[in-house]
Amino acid sequence: MIRDADTGAAVSLRGLHKRFGDVRAVDGVDLLIAPGEVVALLGPNGAGKTTTMEMLLGLTTPGSGEITLFGRSPARATAGGLVGAMLQSGGFLDQMTGREIVQVMAAQYPAPLTVDEALTRAGMLEHAKLRYGGLSGGQKQRVRFAAALVCNPDLLVLDEPTVAMDVRGRQDFWAAMREYTSGGRTVLFATHYLAEAQDFADRVVLMRAGRIIADGSVAEVTSRVGGRTITAAVPDADPVRLGELPGVAAVEVRGEQVRLHCPSSDEALRALLAEYPGAHDVVVSAMSLENAFVALTTEKVS
Repeated sequence: MIRDADTGAAVSLRGLHKRFGDVRAVDGVDLLIAPGEVVALLGPNGAGKTTTMEMLLGLTTPGSGEITLFGRSPARATAGGLVGAMLQSGGFLDQMTGREIVQVMAAQYPAPLTVDEALTRAGMLEHAKLRYGGLSGGQKQRVRFAAALVCNPDLLVLDEPTVAMDVRGRQDFWAAMREYTSGGRTVLFATHYLAEAQDFADRVVLMRAGRIIADGSVAEVTSRVGGRTITAAVPDADPVRLGELPGVAAVEVRGEQVRLHCPSSDEALRALLAEYPGAHDVVVSAMSLENAFVALTTEKVS
């Protein structure tokens, strides 16, 4: 969904395409993000999220389309310290300490934060003298976060920022992000933790097969699907038979545990119990972001 004119937009993507051989990694993405928005970019593996982020940052050249960040090219915006990024790809030398890594990054920009401030915001100040190669996965993510923050950016681009963090680490990370964005900074982040998107994002952009298929608040995206979810224990569950039941739009099966996404839950429930009289522990619930994600990105089994 393109919102208003892109004058003053923090991020403007117009007609973005990218191919890798016969694969259309990004297939006509149009996206505007206003300054101060916190946007979650969601989608299954291979949806085009990381490629879109890499093009936005100037790390990959689009096959076609236009990209501007605060009215500038990605290269100019990044060189000017307007953009900080935390990506899954790339890394730092194992022999360097966290402090050294952040110092090197700070030296690249015109008006950075102090190294101590960046490390403190990332929760790594007391471990800053440890070598990167000896850090835990969560601590490495914190160093990456400090390196992204030190340029004092107006836009943060984060690809799976809390991967390898434990529950407490994720909580601390998002607490730091809330403090950072309270001043009106813009954030675009990709995550597989849908609860993070539901709790933190102002807006959700859902991609599938290189295209945007839903864009709006969490409430707007979940309303696109409607209906309810039926979860149950179903002995000898057959995904094909379940997908053919009336009122069922999408199916997930994990052993005996079944989840049905249903535009018509009453019809689907009656059909489920008729087809599988041994079904038990049945729960009917309202649509969540996770339910909507599955329903919008999963084809009906046939």
